[in-house]
Amino acid sequence: MKGRIWMIHDCVIIGGGPAGLNAALVLGRARKNVVVIDEGCPRNRVTREIHGFLTRDQISPSEFRRIAKEQNSSYPSIHFVADTAVEITGTDVFFQIKTAQEKTYRSKKLLFAVGMKDLPVDIKGLAEVYGKSAFVCPYCDGWELREQPLVLIVKGADALHLAKMISGWTNHFTICTNGPDELTDAQREELSQHNVPVFDSPIQIVESNDGMVQQVVLEDGKKIACTGIFFRPKLIAGSNLPQEIGCQITEAGTVIVDNFGKTNVPGVFSAGDAASQLHQAITAASLGSLAAVGINNELNEEAWSRGHNNE
Repeated sequence: MKGRIWMIHDCVIIGGGPAGLNAALVLGRARKNVVVIDEGCPRNRVTREIHGFLTRDQISPSEFRRIAKEQNSSYPSIHFVADTAVEITGTDVFFQIKTAQEKTYRSKKLLFAVGMKDLPVDIKGLAEVYGKSAFVCPYCDGWELREQPLVLIVKGADALHLAKMISGWTNHFTICTNGPDELTDAQREELSQHNVPVFDSPIQIVESNDGMVQQVVLEDGKKIACTGIFFRPKLIAGSNLPQEIGCQITEAGTVIVDNFGKTNVPGVFSAGDAASQLHQAITAASLGSLAAVGINNELNEEAWSRGHNNE
């Protein structure tokens, strides 16, 4: 509409997981006008509980988000939008974010808290147990599987690393490389000395009942009974938008940032799993908080400079 005055928000946050929600909280308390755009498909929706998050241990991901949004609603400058950001134009102090629902939001700063997404699991039966009895992070779910027989689906040097990590929760585990592997003779010998079986045969199927794994069946006929699985997921960035506007990206797909979430693109920040390989909810929330501090400091400094320039 001709002559219409558009509101320019202090920050648009793309992604409403722990990082985005905590960033919104910090910015809202700093009296900044914030919009959180979230499509409502978090990666951890397949899991039953969040663990290792002080005061929120054993809470479901959906309940975590409900409480977080409820607490954020105490601050009138925080707004939530159920939508998907699809295009970003503009530069620092004036970004334009277009969404799938053909809305446009204008913002001085931009925070990507888009997380990561799982690629389809290429092992038959693994998707049925993912988030129920098959997990990716021992720090998140190792306690629930303590002293139980497990299968680790992992290759190469990661196999030895994960074996050492898992040994703090249980000594009853088997490694399945799901095909020819790059484990060195020295690595195999070290695993053998710790009584860790290693099987290279491809996995035929993960058999389960109501999401609870019962055994892993290999193509050579070997059957490995277990009550839990840890595996390395295949991940991609939760959104291509950071890369499309020029953010530097690592080989793993994470956005390169400084200690306060700032990217190489002026006015653009990133936090949470999108900017870290430490994929824990509490870590994502803390990184969101730090990014919000970085954003708020920039906004305050810019406002201060404008005030002096006007005098």
